[in-house]
Amino acid sequence: MTKDTPPPSNTPTPVEDTSALRSEWSSLERAGVTLRTPSPLTVDATTYTFIKPLERRSIGEVMWLAQRSTRDGPCGLVSIKRLLGPASSPRRHRLIEEVELAFRLRHPAIAQVHHMRMHEGMPHILMEYVDGPSLDTVVSAAAARGRPVSMSFALYVAGELAEALHSAHTAKDEAGRPLGVVHRDVSPRNVRVEGSTGAVKLTHFGAAYSLLANREESPKTLLKGDVAYASPEYLFQQRPLDARSDVFSLGLTLAELLTGAHLFDLEDATRTGPVGPLRPEERPSLPLEQMQGFMERLGPEDVQRAAAGLPEPLQALLHKALRKEPTERYATAGVMRDALRAALAGQPQPYGRKEAAEELGRLLSEATVIRGRAEFAEAGLFPDMQDAHELEPDGPTSPAPGSNRSGNMN
Repeated sequence: MTKDTPPPSNTPTPVEDTSALRSEWSSLERAGVTLRTPSPLTVDATTYTFIKPLERRSIGEVMWLAQRSTRDGPCGLVSIKRLLGPASSPRRHRLIEEVELAFRLRHPAIAQVHHMRMHEGMPHILMEYVDGPSLDTVVSAAAARGRPVSMSFALYVAGELAEALHSAHTAKDEAGRPLGVVHRDVSPRNVRVEGSTGAVKLTHFGAAYSLLANREESPKTLLKGDVAYASPEYLFQQRPLDARSDVFSLGLTLAELLTGAHLFDLEDATRTGPVGPLRPEERPSLPLEQMQGFMERLGPEDVQRAAAGLPEPLQALLHKALRKEPTERYATAGVMRDALRAALAGQPQPYGRKEAAEELGRLLSEATVIRGRAEFAEAGLFPDMQDAHELEPDGPTSPAPGSNRSGNMN
């Protein structure tokens, strides 16, 4: 692991208003503007050739697929995160903070960061490429065929995620001090399942909170991540966040996997009055006003309504994770992991990576056929600008041409 950019100084950087950037980005998307492919990036004796954009975020970050090559020829694929345009000081600082934290998070279920380099005047983060779909795509594909993923698949994925989160939550710095990590953006678009192995990977720690030295404090009015999966305490900025905030977000993600739908019905949302000074940093899947309306009246009956068709043990698991009061949830992601794995062990057949890869392959095969028949009949059936490799069970044998249900490329 190496990086060329010096660590951030103690001088606070100004808070950047990203609303203009989000508006500009939306205009570019509507206009179908094609991103300019960056020139190859060289790290020591290795060259990284940019192939295609994998994901575009409304905060101005673009994830590229790149071919890694040495003197002996091509030797694998990586993901490279870069900014859409010239890096302002706050945006550059944010990327550096993400890398500083990512270097300290080492777990098989967390997508790894390898290097950071300055290239074409802006920082580039070289990351592990996960050759498989996001859970956003998985949920969309399951909806297209009219049947959610199996309970075993959902429990397996959620158990792996809980393990990754517990590792991040309990991480320490070089002096043995807790880093106090809270991901703050646990959602289907930030989880990927490797098609060939069934391995689960948690991605995107760009919205994470931590106690890293030199970390720039986010303004109280800025909500990072997708507010559609945020905990009540984060949506209302009621108290300091801890691991239980991510437990709630994981519960929402699990509920969506099990039922095929978000816990809250968008058409049932009501809220009077303004949101106040709070604003989301990026375009959310559900509007902030409506999410706050949902959370104001969240109760066990909402969870019961969504989970009514599930076995009682799974209903109890969701009820525990999705309590409005943090003290009533699983105390840690590790405790939730144990509950998830116990529920998985209670399923009729053993289930692990191999079974997950096989089920994912079947799902994507079915979705590919359905998409071919229905793509022009029903807009929005799949994530916008869905890339071919997301719906091909074998993934890209060669780099191939990406988005989620909220309009971001994956």
